[in-house]
This record gives sequence, structure tokens and C-alpha cells, in this order.
Amino acid sequence: MKLLICLLLQLVLIKATAQPAAAPTNVFIITTDGLRWQEVFNGADDRILKNPLFVKDTLLTNEMYGGASAEEKRKKLMPFFWSTLARQGQLHGNRAYNNKVDVSNFYKISYPGYNEILTGYADPLLMENKPILNKNTNLLEYLNTRESYKGSVVAFSSWDVFPFIINEERSKITVNSGYENMTEQAASFKMINKVQDSVHQKTGTRYDQLTFLNAKEYLQKYHPKIMMLGLGETDEFGHQKKYDLYLQQANNVDKMIAELWYFAQTDSFYKGNTIFIISTDHGRGSNPGKWHTHGFLNKGASETWLAMIGPGIKQLGEIKNDNQIYQKQLAATIAQLINQKFEANHPIATAFKLPSSATDQKSGGSNFSFVNNSLLPPLKMQLVLVLAAILLLLGLIKQKTTGLLQQ
Repeated sequence: MKLLICLLLQLVLIKATAQPAAAPTNVFIITTDGLRWQEVFNGADDRILKNPLFVKDTLLTNEMYGGASAEEKRKKLMPFFWSTLARQGQLHGNRAYNNKVDVSNFYKISYPGYNEILTGYADPLLMENKPILNKNTNLLEYLNTRESYKGSVVAFSSWDVFPFIINEERSKITVNSGYENMTEQAASFKMINKVQDSVHQKTGTRYDQLTFLNAKEYLQKYHPKIMMLGLGETDEFGHQKKYDLYLQQANNVDKMIAELWYFAQTDSFYKGNTIFIISTDHGRGSNPGKWHTHGFLNKGASETWLAMIGPGIKQLGEIKNDNQIYQKQLAATIAQLINQKFEANHPIATAFKLPSSATDQKSGGSNFSFVNNSLLPPLKMQLVLVLAAILLLLGLIKQKTTGLLQQ
């Protein structure tokens, strides 16, 4: 009898330990606009850091972010990434190891980039950064239709075009962008609104710190399950050719993400069941003289990066395998991580396979394919892309010519 009881207990224990871990239920999708992979993995670029055309005080900036090696410089620039995240998560996109993350869209600018991340579809017809309502279904609005996520999806962004990319009107999710005030009556939101209202020169991109404060206050008060945070000042300083401020903002972004991670690990609602997905919408020029720009004519503008941390993400650190991931795979991958299947009325790229080790060959995006499409765009799609580029160039030439004739 004792032997039988022992055997039964062992069977119960085996069954209990064999149960798969519950999937995480919460996701924070964080983007910082136009931050190059070069700075993420190598730290400050010495060729730009010492150029007075791009850095006001080269000695001070070098003291702050320079170093003898890429490892030293990247830890100075993004200490959370290269301590906590590198130990407990994954970083993809260091092209020194032929580990690549890229956008698939032809244009390599923000609206097409964010559309690609959120919809899983590199739409060839989205060509400009204009406030036009997006016809494509995004992951956020899809999750908002699921019973377990309905009413628990929110987005905060510095760039004021996000409500159009996400199509707030159709998706019915809470989106706070640009210098839009929060309508909540809590004293903390009123204080942030007051600070926003006092900003003298408002642009289309709000200060990231204000976006972050709004997002964190909302998380603490309402605990949404899905949150997107779109930061924008890295791109702003990039376009202004201010490499020193671009570096400072990358450092600030690292601090904000660290603060959010600490909050998630010390909040009973988020602790142990929240994934962070961190990336960017496009790269920038790889040439040191063209680092500040991006677009379909700029070499390096398609090159991005990806960081992930949380339950279900193996603690592999920097991934050093020969591999390719595309931004359009993120939507399906995020859905898969929380046991959901993203569906839409347009093609969606399949999820990439998560690596089992940091040096496994072809462990990430090797199984890439389209839903209702193929890996390489068909000939018709290629012709559409070429035609779109020609029309765009002709439009620019026409605008320039008209302007000259009017002068």
C-alpha cells in the first residue's frame, strides 16, 4: 500500500511539473524613432563624435560617451540595455555577426515603418508621413477585439501622427499623442497637462519625457494589458544633425525603459507576466556624413534592431548568429508570445522563430514567409514599387520646378 501511494504521488508530481508555463498576458511595445543599430551595439560612433559639424562640444561629449571599445561605449550610452537586458533578455541586429533586423517597406520613413511593425504588412501604398487614416488592421486594435484584452489596450506617442497610423477612430483604443492633454481628473495628469500647455514652441513631436510621464501615470492608475510607447526625439535630433543631443536622448530612452522595467517588476499586476518588445521604425545613413538622414535612397536606412525581455524570452543576451528578421514579423511574433493569432484582411508576415541559444545558426527569421503571399514580392509588386518611386521623384521635381518658376 505504501509503495502504491508513493507511486501515485510521483505521478502527480510528474504531471504537475510537466504542465507548460502559463503564457504572459501583458506586453509593452516600446519604440524610439530612428535610433541606429550602430549606436545600440557599438555606442557612440567616433567618426561622428569628433566632428564639430555634428557635436557642439566634442571633448565633453567624448568624455560622456566615448571609450576604448564598442563594449565600453555602449555601456556608457545605454547601461540598462547592456546590463539587465543583456543578461535577462535578447538583443538582435548586430550586423558585425551578420545578425540582421530590417524594415521591408520601400520608403524607410516613419509612417510606413510603424505601420509595418503594428500590422505585419509592408504596405507599398503608404509613402508619406502624413496624417492619413490607416486602412490596415493593426495588432493593437485586433487585440482590443479579443475578450481577454478588450478595453485594456492603450498607446502613447510623442509624434502626433500616431492616432492616424493606429486609426484611433476605427480601432476605438485610447491613444494619446503629441501635445494632446489627458482628460483624466487625477492631479498628476492635470500637472502634466499644465506643463504641456506651458511649452512655448510646440512641434509635431512632444518632448519624450512628457510622453513617458503620461504613459507611466496611466499604467499605475489603470493597468492596461497592452501598452505601446512611441518615443520620438532621437529622430528629431538626428534630423537636426545634433549628434550630441541624439546620444543624450538615446541615453534618456535607456533610463525611461529601465524605470518602466523596474515598475513592471515591482507592481503586482505586471510582475512576472509582462514582455517588453523594444525597437525602432527605421535606420539612418551608415555613412558618417549621412548618419542624420534616412529614406529609400539612403544606404543603411533599412537597418534596425530589436530587444526583448520578459517571460517566454530566453535569457540569451546579444544574439550572434547569422540570421535575418524583418520588422513585419513583429506583429505575429508578439501575438504568438501571448497565445494569440493575429488576423487581418491584408497579408501578415509570419512570426520569426525565437533562438534557442545566442549562437544558433539560422534560429530567428529563417522560416520567414507571408500569409497569402511569398517571401519575395511577385513581379507585379516589384513593378508597383518601382512605379511608386518614379511617381514620387517626378512629384518632387515638379514641386521644385514650380517653385523656381514662381520665384
